[in-house]
Amino acid sequence: MSTPVIAVSGLSYRYPDGTAALSDIDIHIHAGERVALLGPNGAGKTTLVLHLNGIYMAQTGSVAVSGTPISKDSVMEARRRVGIVFQDPDDQLFMPTIADDVAFGPQNLGLAGEELTTRVDEALDAVDIRDLAERSPSHVSFGQKRRAAIAGVLAMRPDIIVLDEPTANLDPAARRELTEVLDSLDVTQLIVTHDLLYALELCPRSIIIDDGTIVADGPTRDLLADTELLAAHRLALPFGVSLEAQGDS
Repeated sequence: MSTPVIAVSGLSYRYPDGTAALSDIDIHIHAGERVALLGPNGAGKTTLVLHLNGIYMAQTGSVAVSGTPISKDSVMEARRRVGIVFQDPDDQLFMPTIADDVAFGPQNLGLAGEELTTRVDEALDAVDIRDLAERSPSHVSFGQKRRAAIAGVLAMRPDIIVLDEPTANLDPAARRELTEVLDSLDVTQLIVTHDLLYALELCPRSIIIDDGTIVADGPTRDLLADTELLAAHRLALPFGVSLEAQGDS
């Protein structure tokens, strides 16, 4: 078995007030996987994600990226290898043009000239917004902003990208465009979402977290077909949706 891109072992975390946020989390994600992280509000999804690139550091247990444990000495490399695309793209887009935003990360690695241009062009092409390169992020649609934020992460050539609620606030057309983009990317993905049908469409594997604990990890279709499991953890398919009618994922 290959070295996992993400290996979380025995991870527990308490907030400063003593509240337990995560308890004995074990997760392994391998290169090329596309995995959904599901759970109700307050389940611990965000706290877990913020451990994956060292925004939070493990109190108990460990988090390793491509075989390297995250520590104070390795945290900058972890942040290059694990790119997080936040729910609100305005949290990531702040430069005068989209191209400038996409270039920002590689420039901070010391890239310049033709190498930098290549990184930016490849990332813009990957999300199909090369024609928007010189546009201001404030003058494009919300869906285009989200793709620009993804391009900024891809330009760092990460081992894995983590997307927080990627379908939030997208209209159906933008949702479909994003699906096509994510399906085409040759990079490991962890998709944090409340949208169970989106998880079914894109992610062969899903992990369910609730109350800071992993309660299920397996094929997405199997987990979403388990109505008792979903109900126990405050998850539900849209009313009237037949799982069988969605086709194989």
